Order: sequence, then structure tokens, then C-alpha cells
Amino acid sequence: MSESGKNSDLFENYLSPFTWRYGSDEMRGLWSQAHKHRLWRRIWVTLAEAQAEAGLVSPEQVADLRAHADHVDISRAHEIEAEIHHDLMAAIKAFAEQCPVGGGIIHLGATSTDIEDNTDALRLRASLNLIVQKLTGLLANLADQVTRWADTPCMGFTHIQPAEPTTLGYRLAQYAQDLLIDLDELQRIGNGIRGKGFKGATGTSASYAQLLGGKPGMTPADLEARVMAALGLEPFPVSTQTYPRKQDWLVLNGLAGLAGTLYKLAFDLRLLQSPPFGEWGEPFGARQVGSSAMPFKRNPVNAENINSLARLVAALPRVAWDNAAHSLLERTLDDSANRRSILPQAFLATDELLGRASRIVGGLVINEQAIGRNLANYGTFAATERLLMVAVKAGADRQVTHEIIREHSMAAWTAVQSGAPNPLADRLTADERITGFVAPDRIQVLLDARTYVGDAPVRARKMAQIVQTRLGETGD
Repeated sequence: MSESGKNSDLFENYLSPFTWRYGSDEMRGLWSQAHKHRLWRRIWVTLAEAQAEAGLVSPEQVADLRAHADHVDISRAHEIEAEIHHDLMAAIKAFAEQCPVGGGIIHLGATSTDIEDNTDALRLRASLNLIVQKLTGLLANLADQVTRWADTPCMGFTHIQPAEPTTLGYRLAQYAQDLLIDLDELQRIGNGIRGKGFKGATGTSASYAQLLGGKPGMTPADLEARVMAALGLEPFPVSTQTYPRKQDWLVLNGLAGLAGTLYKLAFDLRLLQSPPFGEWGEPFGARQVGSSAMPFKRNPVNAENINSLARLVAALPRVAWDNAAHSLLERTLDDSANRRSILPQAFLATDELLGRASRIVGGLVINEQAIGRNLANYGTFAATERLLMVAVKAGADRQVTHEIIREHSMAAWTAVQSGAPNPLADRLTADERITGFVAPDRIQVLLDARTYVGDAPVRARKMAQIVQTRLGETGD
């Protein structure tokens, strides 16, 4: 049933792609109407239980609410909403209709956001926990790949131009390092999630103070503490009618940061999967179709999807920023409509990003032949740096030798661009201005770029160990 409840045929109405295409069923469940209504009822029951302790309502009334808490009837709530145009009040009335004894005390002393904002805080925390769980799985797989390929040399590229060699594991370690930063940030944000608490229409708790009427042993703060403890949620110390909307902005910023890391991973894969590089590839199913027009195509559809959805996630914090900055005085309602969209969309899109990134990393296709070809074509140019250093140490003039190597390199580059094998090593070993300081066989060794990767393998393994140690701490 769609939220409007007006058409039994869903496919005759607009459907968000997040309704079925992007994101997991588990994340969709957290942001479903049914889950929201169940949380509302849980909070109403918990509030009534605390009020019963204060002698404000009877145990029988609370028992009646508790007995019907799971009997959510969203269709009935929508019927009522069509008449009164207030979704939370409609849900109260639908609940009250089911509770002949306790219906009259539902929402006693509360304002809408005492219910809605605590519900949103619970959903934000649960959703962040799910994202963290999936991120740790991705990091574990990535750490394995870093270790596996730590020693495999490959051509490095700066400005998308051949530079110096690196190793495949060291390149993968860069993504792991960024994802570890994202994990720390998302866990920090998740640990800081707070609810509004129960502070009434402007955050002063005046309604609860009126209800309690100075009862000994129960202040509005005591009542709030009991309800929030039962919900397992810390409240903000102060609030307006809502919890600070800065919290939404922080959450969406954290998701956008993760999306940025996954965007770079996906974009790099798209470059490296293109035939001129040909080094990487995302997994491609035996019956998968790459193009409706060109049967031969093996398009990087998962990586492209990641880049597309990540752009959406990156744009959403701006809306949350506006909501926080424009929450004038004790509140305005101009955040309400867009929050129904930006919060679930941000989480469902990020959920999809992690799922697709995990499939890519777990099934990453490495073409070692293409890696070797690119090293042969371009690595020799980079390795001339150490030939220069060895020649100078042997007594050569640094500036003169640099110019000699540059002249040979430019000629060799022209040959490579025309499709010929790289002639640079042969040209240098035949030049007496170089061999007068470095023997030809030594030149050949120095120009083997496969060994010109510094301590990249050591650093890659160290990064994998850092990730694995961190994930072990997270597991605890």
C-alpha cells in the first residue's frame, strides 16, 4: 500500500526508486511507515508508563495501550488524516479508537515532536548502525585485497598521466585508509545521537510541570529521564520544539563523506577498466547484458551507479544545513516536508553504495597482463630517476645527465605513442655519455620499474593490519 492509501495498484502511481530498486529491505524497513507508527506507539506507551508511576494515569489505562500497541492500522490513520490534515493526530485517534480504556490519555502533555523527533533519533541511530555494519564488512574484504596485492607492482598515474610505479595493494590501501576515517566519523556521530526528550511545545517542559503539579519526587526532568531510559536514548539537555536540526546535518555530512570515498573508488575503477588501461574490472555475470545496442560491451555499471547515487548523497547535506540554519526562534515547519525525503534517501542511497562497492571489491577482476604491459610501456620512464641518481653518485654532472635522459625519453615517448615497443632502455644503454658512469647491464636493472616501488608493499600491509585491528576493536 502506498502512503496515500488511495490506489491499490502501486504501478499506476509514482514510485520512488528507493521503494524497490536501491537500498536493502532492512534499511527500507527502518524508514517504513509501519516501523514509524510502531515506534510512535512504543513511545506513547512508554510515556504513559512513566506517567502512571507519577500517579497521573491508571495502570488499567496503560495496560490497554500496551495491549493494542502492535495493532497498527495505517489505512485508518490515513482516512482520519484526510479529514483533519495532521498525520500524528490521525495516528493518535486511530490508536485511541482501539483502546476504550486508555485511549483518552494517549499523548498526555506531549507535543508532536516529543514523539516524532525521538522516533527519528531512534531511526537515525539504527540506520547508522546498519551502515557501520556494512562498512566494516567492506573494509574487511578490502584489507584482504590490500594484503593479497601488496607486492604487485603497477604503473602509478598522476594527472591521469603515467608517473612512477606503485603497487596494487598500496593503491587499494588508500581507499582503505579513507574508509577507516569514514568509519570513525560515522561511529562518532552514531554515539552522539540524541533525542528531543519530553519538553513540550517550546522546550520548556511547561505542560509536564503543569501535569505533575509539584508532585514530590517527580519533576519534569525526572519524567523525561524515566521515559528516555526506557527508550534507551539520551536526550539533548535543551531543545526548542524540536531537537537541534544540526544533528541531521551532521548525520548527512557523515554519509556524504563515505559517499565521497566510494565515489573515488568507483571512478578510479571506471578509468582502469577502460581498454587503454585495462588493469581492473568489476565482476560481470555470465548472462549480464552491457548494452542494448552493442552486445560486446562490458560497461562498469556498478561503478557508474555508485558515482550517480554518491552525487545525490553529496547534495543532501545542503538541505539539512538550510533546515538547521532556518529553524527560526523556537521552530518553523519548513523543514518537515523535505526531512521525509532527505533522511531515508540519504540512508538508502548509502546502503546501496556499500552493497555495490562490496560486490566490486569482493569480485575485483585484476588483469596482470595489462598491468605488466603498462609497466613495460611507461615504467621505464619513471625508473630513469634512479638511473640519474646512480650516475651522479658515480661522478656524472646532474644537469648534463638530466638533459641526456630527457632527450632519449622524448624520442622513446614518441615511439610508444605510435604503438612501438618502448626503446628507452636500449637507447640509454647505447649512449656512452651514460655508460661511462653506469655499466649497461646495471642500467637495465635500474630501469626495471617493477622494483622501483620504495616501501609501498610494507606500508600496504601495515594499512591492512591497522584496518584489521580496528575492526577487531569494533567487533568487541
